[in-house]
Amino acid sequence: MLSQLRKRMGTEQGFTLIEILVVILIIGILAAIAIPSLLSQKGKAYDASAKEMAREAEVAAETYSTDHEGEYKNLSVEALHKVDQSINTAAGNNDAYLSVAEAKESNKGYVVTAVAPGPGKDTFTITRKENGEVQRTCKSESSKAGGCATGSW
Repeated sequence: MLSQLRKRMGTEQGFTLIEILVVILIIGILAAIAIPSLLSQKGKAYDASAKEMAREAEVAAETYSTDHEGEYKNLSVEALHKVDQSINTAAGNNDAYLSVAEAKESNKGYVVTAVAPGPGKDTFTITRKENGEVQRTCKSESSKAGGCATGSW
């Protein structure tokens, strides 16, 4: 066994240029397949954080109405932030933030909108109608709508 190892080390064998190029080509093909998939997942993660922010704002709005005799009068982003300190009210730090929180005209419903971080800036809106029906809509400005492919969520 040792003699075979010495014999192999004595010869100057290595990889040919063709073999090296084939390996580089295979690695390039695998990277071309994997990278777009990973970038798509990052967009979905951004959208998931905005959806969670919208849900937190929904719960905070319901808490707000409990404290204000069942109405959403004077509902605002700042008012929801006072109810729930975890609600972000300004863009920055690659975090989702709440951009809109307002009562409907009759003060028996509301609209809250969260914006996803990242380049797409997808928006996720929860609307509570006067009859209690909740509607979730989204809007994406990018062609690759991660978590907003159908316009609702």
